[in-house]
Amino acid sequence: MNSMVVKQGVLAAVVASFFSLNTAAQSSINSQVELVGDVKGTQITGVTVSNTGRVFVNAPNWRDGVQFSVAQVTDTGDFIAYPNSKANDCVAQSEVRKDCFLAVQSVVAHKDKLYVLDTRNPKFQGVVDAPRLFVVDLTSNEIEGALILSDDAYHPDSYINDLRVDEKTNRIYMTDSGHAGLVVYNLDDNTSYRILDNHKTTKAEVEALSIQGKPFTMTVQSDGIALDTLNGTLYFHALSGYSLYAINTSDIENASSEDLVKKVRKVATTGAPDGMIFHEGNVYLADLEKQEVQYLTPSLDLRTLVKGDVVNWADTFSIYNGSLYYTNSKIQDAGRDVSEMTFEVYKTALPFN
Repeated sequence: MNSMVVKQGVLAAVVASFFSLNTAAQSSINSQVELVGDVKGTQITGVTVSNTGRVFVNAPNWRDGVQFSVAQVTDTGDFIAYPNSKANDCVAQSEVRKDCFLAVQSVVAHKDKLYVLDTRNPKFQGVVDAPRLFVVDLTSNEIEGALILSDDAYHPDSYINDLRVDEKTNRIYMTDSGHAGLVVYNLDDNTSYRILDNHKTTKAEVEALSIQGKPFTMTVQSDGIALDTLNGTLYFHALSGYSLYAINTSDIENASSEDLVKKVRKVATTGAPDGMIFHEGNVYLADLEKQEVQYLTPSLDLRTLVKGDVVNWADTFSIYNGSLYYTNSKIQDAGRDVSEMTFEVYKTALPFN
């Protein structure tokens, strides 16, 4: 009897020690996570940081009464409509105007420009006019123009999702999470076209995800995109899927999917991510089902950067001054009314490897 009590006591101590170590490990992983800002009642998805440290976010047009499409996060954590209130007027009532943001899904700062990706697909009801990239001059804080996709670069059900700017090829690469495929915009001649249209490499692999046991049944096609400018490699990933693909940017051309797919390679099997980014050899991506921020090393080791309560659908990534910034869009929890929900921007130190 006493022996059994002793064994039970030892077992309890081992279990307690195991959970203590796990808690300590998680605490260590998350020790450098810092809140940049949070906003109540407006669901944010994208985040980007300029080369001078200015932080910008966007709010998609998924419901009535959205406060802004694009905002700058001030040093005090306030969210101010950017570049001005006029450019953000259209989102609340889904008003279609050429000079106004309608349904923004992503923002990317590159050098002295802010690229604002407008899906022109409010509330997922279909594209109402050509998707476009508004280009904002970060020096003058004015919209200097728009890069409008050609008719054959999108479909009526397209939802152009994220982008990367490639200086070497002078092109912008985008994903389409509504109608699977990638979109290429050529800055040399302002033409655009699709590649890997409705192909298995850009299509969803599963019909549903389980976000920590909670079903997410919206099927999302090609979503995350990352660019290795040094080696000329473009990475892409469906949100509803587990395959990370890549193609050399030198191989990208206006050709059929059958021709291009021969040049696409599968890099790794990962969790289901939303946004992605490449930095110094690592591909950063979330595992939405585990609610973690992870990174894939050059040796293809998948490691955890952040996990726990500070991760709730890590949506979009940006890197500045040794830190990775990400948003918590909480998509699996957000319904028609998000007035009582709070959405955060966090930053965390990058790994040393």
